[in-house]
Amino acid sequence: MRKVRVRFAPSPTGPLHIGGVRTALYNYLFARQHGGDMILRIEDTDQTRFVPGAEDYIIEALDWLGIKFDEGVHLGGPFGPYRQSDRKPLYRQYADQLLRDGWAYYAFDKPEALDAKRKEYEAQKKTFQYDCNTRLSMENSLSLPADEVQRRIESGDPYVVRFKFPDDIDITVHDLIRGDVTMNSRLLDDKVLFKSDGMPTYHLANIVDDHLMEISHVIRGEEWLPSAPLHVMLYKAFGWEDTMPFFAHLPLLLKPDGNGKLSKRDGDRLGFPVFPLDWKNPQTGEMSSGYREQGYLPEAVVNMLALLGWNPGNDQELMSMDELIRLFSIEHISKSGAKFNVEKAKWFNHEYLQQCSNERLADMFQPQLQEHGVNASRDYVVKVVGMMKERLNFPQELWDQTHYFFVAPTQYDPKAVSKRWKPGMPKHIAQAIHILQTVPFEYDAIHQALLEDYIKGNELNMGQIMNSIRLAVVGTTVGPDMITLILTIGKEETIARLQRAIDTLGEVEQ
Repeated sequence: MRKVRVRFAPSPTGPLHIGGVRTALYNYLFARQHGGDMILRIEDTDQTRFVPGAEDYIIEALDWLGIKFDEGVHLGGPFGPYRQSDRKPLYRQYADQLLRDGWAYYAFDKPEALDAKRKEYEAQKKTFQYDCNTRLSMENSLSLPADEVQRRIESGDPYVVRFKFPDDIDITVHDLIRGDVTMNSRLLDDKVLFKSDGMPTYHLANIVDDHLMEISHVIRGEEWLPSAPLHVMLYKAFGWEDTMPFFAHLPLLLKPDGNGKLSKRDGDRLGFPVFPLDWKNPQTGEMSSGYREQGYLPEAVVNMLALLGWNPGNDQELMSMDELIRLFSIEHISKSGAKFNVEKAKWFNHEYLQQCSNERLADMFQPQLQEHGVNASRDYVVKVVGMMKERLNFPQELWDQTHYFFVAPTQYDPKAVSKRWKPGMPKHIAQAIHILQTVPFEYDAIHQALLEDYIKGNELNMGQIMNSIRLAVVGTTVGPDMITLILTIGKEETIARLQRAIDTLGEVEQ
């Protein structure tokens, strides 16, 4: 049995879309499950669309997500080089082989001639396609005399090399997700394989590289399914049918409403990222947000993406990378597109934050503390985040959720004051100070003296008094259990905050 070897082969034309990340993830899970190899190949045959920094971005993004490679443009390996522009001399010989064997032909058509032909067809309400029906009416080595073809080549006339589909044959692609997909060659255009700039197109380079790198399975997006018949025919033309990889075309990632492919505009409109990391366009300076910088944990992004188009066959939702590797199967990949769910993405992040160690969360919190001039002990920060992390969806919410553990309030929520700070409240707060000064500073003692003996014993309004104490300590009426909060910030700090509230808010007239 062939060793499993898969590749992720992005083009460095900009930031890596989250759909591309899912493709890389599925390749990784499949390779690891079968003890195979994962290769990163950069497909930069279209030099006009090359964007500086995009290749480094792809590598950094996948590394952040824990998608590791065995060979690749950044690692090297026995099948290199792994960047197609570095393999440029290689492809000419394969284009020549196809020309020699009658599977391809030279085409000299100028862009303006092709435009004229398209307009001619449009006038007849038809669509022009360069194929077995039209190629003999064009300027190419099938329609021109051999000596004319030779003259044009020798004189340096621009040309491309096109694949020559046989006329009227059915081509079947066996897809591991969709089953057999059959198309007739009369419906397919003679794709350009080799361009006038000396670079191969994706179609030629991808087939040659997959063959030479011994790729066993091609797992890629469904947008490549229409090109699969050409790829199958290229394997046949080269005589490589026996080693042709298995194909699996993944469903699209759809907009949240399910109406079309997920795009950057959807993210901008609805306020969620569609890229793994922040990206700054080097041409325009435009910034696009990333999952990492918005506070998503890599394991949450991986888990969320894995379930967009695949399921483990049960109701389990939270899975580590190791569990995903164990459970993953191509058979459970859906044929239909998967709608992106913003709220579900947040849910995954919340769940993984709960699984984070308090120490890891404390490390994430340090930049926010420094920004606010807080210098607290690590043990104290670890304790606070442990108390409050169940309220979090993102690490950057930590300051808003915990600031009162570190700094006393300088103002009080006006609505809470109006609702809770009633006549006689300074007297009750003063009694709370007295209790804290006189009873043992421990949970049960404070609970008994304050809640049971004082408030209940005097038939006072529990909610009114405890929320006023919270208002004094926090500045508003939200937060964790009040006695736990008092014990955490300490006796002296609590008493100081209670006294400050008495002095600031004072007595309220009847």
